[in-house]
Parts: sequence; C-alpha cells; structure tokens
Amino acid sequence: MQTPSWLRPLPDDVRLEYPFASHRLEWSATESYHYVDEGNGSPILCVHGNPTWSFAFRRIVREFSPSRRVLAVDHIGCGLSSKPQDYDYRLQKHIDNLVKFVDELDLRDITLIGHDWGGCIGMGAASLRPERFSRFVLMNTGAFRSQRIPLRIALCRAPWLGTFGVRGLNLFSRAAMQMATERPRELSAAVKRGYLWPYRSWADRIAVDRFVKDIPLSPSHPSYATLAGVENGLNQFQEHPMLLLWGMRDWCFTPEFLHEFRDRFPNARVKEIADAGHLVFEDAADRVIATIREFLPSTAVDIR
Repeated sequence: MQTPSWLRPLPDDVRLEYPFASHRLEWSATESYHYVDEGNGSPILCVHGNPTWSFAFRRIVREFSPSRRVLAVDHIGCGLSSKPQDYDYRLQKHIDNLVKFVDELDLRDITLIGHDWGGCIGMGAASLRPERFSRFVLMNTGAFRSQRIPLRIALCRAPWLGTFGVRGLNLFSRAAMQMATERPRELSAAVKRGYLWPYRSWADRIAVDRFVKDIPLSPSHPSYATLAGVENGLNQFQEHPMLLLWGMRDWCFTPEFLHEFRDRFPNARVKEIADAGHLVFEDAADRVIATIREFLPSTAVDIR
C-alpha cells in the first residue's frame, strides 16, 4: 500500500528549515491532526490560514521554545495532517478541531498567534473556551463579517474554473509565493519548497480549494452564521492583552481589516510594518519576533 503523501518524509532542505518532531492526534480513520510541540512553559498556540501550514511559524517555534511551550497545528487537509477527500471542510469544523486539540492537550493560559484564517479559527476556539486563553497576537487576519474580497481570490471561487486552477494547476499556493510577500526573491528555494510540499497533487489541495470557497459573503452561505458567531464572541476579550501585528502592503487582509480590529479593541497594541505584505513573518521576520517578544513578558495576566 502506498504511503499517503502527508506521511512522506520532508526533503532534507525543508527539514533543515523545519527541524521539529511531528506529533499527531488520531481522531478517526481519516482524521490525523498533525502539530508541532516544542519547549515547556506557558503555551503559545500558532494557527495558520490558507494556503500555508505550521511551517509558516517555524521561526516563532525556534525563537520562543527555549522559554515557552510553542505549539503549531495543521488543520485537517493542510500541512502534514491527513487530507480526506470526503470531509466537512467548513469554518465550524476547523474551529471544533482546534477546540478538541486544546481540550485533549489541556492547554491553559494560552497565547494565541493567528494569521489569515487562523485568526478567525483561533478566535472562534477562544470564544468556546475563553477560560483557556489569556492573550492574543493577530497578524493579517479577520474574525468578522466583511464584503471585501480581492478579484484574484474571487476568481478562484468559480465552481469549475476556480477548482481547476486551485487543485489542478496549484495556482493559489504558487501565487502565494509571489503575491503574498513583498520580497519573493528573498525566499530561498528551500522555503518555497517547504510551503508547497504538502500540496503536491490534486488530492493534496482539497482543503486549499475548500478554504477559498468557504469565505462567507452572504447570509445564505453555510459558514456565514459561524463567522457571525465568531464576530459576536470577540467582545468578551476586550480586557485581554492583544497585539495587532500587520503587514501594511497586504492586498488580501488589507489595512482596513486592521482598522476594524482597532475599533473593536481600542486598547490593543498595534505594530504596523509598512514594507511587509501578507506573509509578514517572511517579509519582516526579525521585527515580528522582536515585537512579539516585547509584548509577551509585559502582558502576563491571570484570568482565572
């Protein structure tokens, strides 16, 4: 029997970038939830969006695991998690999976770091388990209803042509290596290979395609009520320390999303990185690390 693509070893150059032990929660015959778990101490939980995976947080894992426990998950269908072809790839399911992960590992005093749809999924999980989350770092993300969608993403939602481009030609993931960063030429071959490695075939790209189609723009969309619930749950975290860390040249989660977060969380710390795009942790890795490091020790809270 052929080894599933998500269980095959990483290339040597990718492993050098991402040298972490793999951990898995085996929930069913089709649900193998992969995650990184490095270090000890108060947990930092990193949650990715589309079309990335825990590889995106490799520098954060390396930098903070000497003093804290750093975990980075792969959503089902993404990264090194299983990629079932018959699965409920909806926002609510991703939130429920993250809640199950937090419960099974009994994580408490969590610092959430969320990027892209990982911010929404993470805030959704926090709303369901507020006693377990103490502080938040949100980067180029959204967790509320919006009508803003770039044309280039809207085209990927087309029922047949969009699916062919995303799953058949891998256009969405490949485009991210050029369009989601302000300095694509500075990404090494190993880093580009790392981002793309889990998405090498039509079957591997199922969640990438489903994420794009699961953007809820109208009340008739199956995930609209879920997103509205996440949005309604934000207010309970008004008194929690929050860092909004934004690449200001992002054409997807644009500065308008940052402005709405600032309106909702007027006490949040804000770090605007003027020359960074959507993959802010690639364009400005040192500044991202330094900003998070400055934020963490001065904002310890007891929310019990």
